[in-house]
Amino acid sequence: MTEGQALAALASDDPGLVAQAEATLWRIWCAAGDPGLDALMTEGTRALEGNQLAEAETIFTRLIERAPSFAEGWNKRATTRYLAQDFAGAIADCVETLARNPNHFGALSGQGLCHLARGEHREAAAMFRRALAVHPRLTAARHNLAAALSSLVQGNGRP
Repeated sequence: MTEGQALAALASDDPGLVAQAEATLWRIWCAAGDPGLDALMTEGTRALEGNQLAEAETIFTRLIERAPSFAEGWNKRATTRYLAQDFAGAIADCVETLARNPNHFGALSGQGLCHLARGEHREAAAMFRRALAVHPRLTAARHNLAAALSSLVQGNGRP
């Protein structure tokens, strides 16, 4: 399955096909295609999974410096920064990810989460809508969109 086919399959009514498409996209997006870069991605991901956030950020920064066009390096650093509650840094990295891969539903949803954490419900809702336009079956984005809209209706969103 190509990236284009996987993106199209995200809208399927077949949950198995959607899961396969999503897994295919992550596999494609996480492969830098260079053994040294792929090793940095693996090392950074291990640090991230081990909650060694400072180490993960350092590794992903090295990856970005070596391959600034590799969208997933930016996305992984955004995830790291989000977990470290550096929401401004994470948003900046999501913007960079999306400049390189506008269909990256993970970065779209992740940026939405950052805006939610900052109380920016209107911006969060916009990002979750964009994520759902790419991946209509992304359950977490649908729930987060509902939460953002609920906060706006209750008057808790920043203008």
